[in-house]
Amino acid sequence: MSRLADCGIAVWVEIGAMGQAMAILHDRLPRLAWMEPAVARLPGIQPVLDDSWLLVDEAFAGQMAERDRLIAQSPALVLGMQEGARAAAEELYEAVLAKLARSKGYVVGADRVLRPDGVEVALDRGAPLLTLGRLVQEDLCLMQKQGEEHLLTAAVLCFPASWTLAEKLGRAMIGIHQPVAEYGPDLAKRVQRLFDAIRPEQPLWRMNYNVYAEPELFQPRREADPQPVQRAGRYLRSERQCLLRLPKSDAVLFSIHTYLVPLESLSEAARDGLVAAGKLILGPGAA
Repeated sequence: MSRLADCGIAVWVEIGAMGQAMAILHDRLPRLAWMEPAVARLPGIQPVLDDSWLLVDEAFAGQMAERDRLIAQSPALVLGMQEGARAAAEELYEAVLAKLARSKGYVVGADRVLRPDGVEVALDRGAPLLTLGRLVQEDLCLMQKQGEEHLLTAAVLCFPASWTLAEKLGRAMIGIHQPVAEYGPDLAKRVQRLFDAIRPEQPLWRMNYNVYAEPELFQPRREADPQPVQRAGRYLRSERQCLLRLPKSDAVLFSIHTYLVPLESLSEAARDGLVAAGKLILGPGAA
């Protein structure tokens, strides 16, 4: 149960650990990315064929309660904006509100928005990313070209998957992905060419997938921290990442919709596919 102060974002969340974990879990994955060669192959980019660059799913209420809690209690950990990114953030604010106005379950008013879970959020153009972080399930990262590369200049990142916003802010894609072994210079060049080619009228999407031991959505990790061994975990975390160019600022939105399912909910064929992809260990000692 949550109660939001009418004039701010103070949040009281009274959910037990088990109940909270159940609330943020999904019943299924929309795509099994590791089973589709075109999606599994890096960078695995596909066109968004409709208006679905923002989504509402069965975990909306639970995930939004967690977003409210993180933004209220730890804003410095989940929000960041460099000087010069405000115009892009304000353009994103307008684009998201326009999208929500035509989205089922939302009621967009002049000064507040009613979310699909029944929570009202006050609109504050002066705090665009904070406001958007309380309206949508997706984490929202803004990439702006400086010189030859797109850099991360602003974000609301409530659900980091083994990275830390403060450490990555201001970096290009190859620096953001450090120390991911698969993300080398050749892939970085391909991704930069992709960023340069994105058209405002054609959003793109891709999905990643990794195994985690625990169901927490907020899992930050600094580069110097030891990399945990996750292949014997109990949960599959998959991110649907969309790329959308904002026409006025020319910034690129990198949105992240996080799915979290128990591994036991996957079919045997799907789990075998994860083993073949090197993401999962089955057998004695596996969770």
